[in-house]
Amino acid sequence: MVFDVNPKFVTFDMNGTLIQFRINDAIRQVLGDRLPAEVAAEFLQACKAYRIDECMGEWKSFEQIVGRSVERAMHRFGLQYSEGDARAVYDHVPTWGPYPGVTEALKRLAEAYPLVIVTNSDDAHASRLVENLQAPFDVVITAEQMGVYKPRLRAFEYMLDKLGVAPDEIVHVSASPMYDLRPAAVMGIEHKVYVDRGFENDESWLGYERITDIADLPVLLGLPRP
Repeated sequence: MVFDVNPKFVTFDMNGTLIQFRINDAIRQVLGDRLPAEVAAEFLQACKAYRIDECMGEWKSFEQIVGRSVERAMHRFGLQYSEGDARAVYDHVPTWGPYPGVTEALKRLAEAYPLVIVTNSDDAHASRLVENLQAPFDVVITAEQMGVYKPRLRAFEYMLDKLGVAPDEIVHVSASPMYDLRPAAVMGIEHKVYVDRGFENDESWLGYERITDIADLPVLLGLPRP
């Protein structure tokens, strides 16, 4: 399958799609013995649910998103929360690197298309994570700039306005139907790619192309294999 489109931009979610989003590892490390092994998996799922819940309101810092989600989960599980926990987890973020093959695929794509990041990171962490990707991006759009987090539709409205494009003039790439591909579909973005990293369920009715290897992305966009 090759997209029948010559997009003005290829837009990407970053954390979890390009960057390995190791927040569960960070939470485990910060909480240490306060997180009993027998509830750890359920606790981390609760943290994820609370993170998206926190993202649905008005903008707050990513450190606050992390802190409120962990605090709410710890309250639910009867665990002791410390005020320094949020900062300790937050400080792990800029150390995360890309998935294998990402840098090479992005450099290949950049030969033909302008690349854009649309991320729930804040300005400070986004710049450091983009550096970790070691690939050229024309535009980096953060939640701090947008004033909201994905999956809010306002995030995608901001992106389209910032780029000066119609929904059918971009290809949007993400590993998250929940945060990206559902709202992208609602906004009329027809050309979508789901990079299946195995942490969300396939929602093929959203009308995206599914890939499991990032190396397939340039080919999907009409570039020959190197």
